[in-house]
Amino acid sequence: QVQLVESGGGLVQPGGSLRLSCAASGIRLSEYVLDWYRQAPGKAREFISSATVGGSCNYADSVKGRFTCSRDNAKNTVILQMNKLKPEDAAVYYCNVWKGTEVYWGQGTQVTVSS
Repeated sequence: QVQLVESGGGLVQPGGSLRLSCAASGIRLSEYVLDWYRQAPGKAREFISSATVGGSCNYADSVKGRFTCSRDNAKNTVILQMNKLKPEDAAVYYCNVWKGTEVYWGQGTQVTVSS
């Protein structure tokens, strides 16, 4: 059974940084694309970043230049390093992976950006 668990969220001041992790069990993440999404209250879930199997990453324009994704295959984890955080980055952050026709989501981790 595939499970994804996000961690690393918290409260940070504007301009600060957080490092989110998405750890997987029941699947070898290195063999799959892993996406990050976020959802702020009252808003639709928004695509943030995609970690390709080859190790590169794609980003939404809203986070390009500030967020960086990477893989830690030894830990079966994908990392989202978030720098220069803005109040509008506050949201619940989720990771997901498609395995065949099934999509798996983590439970989310809350990011709050406030002074």
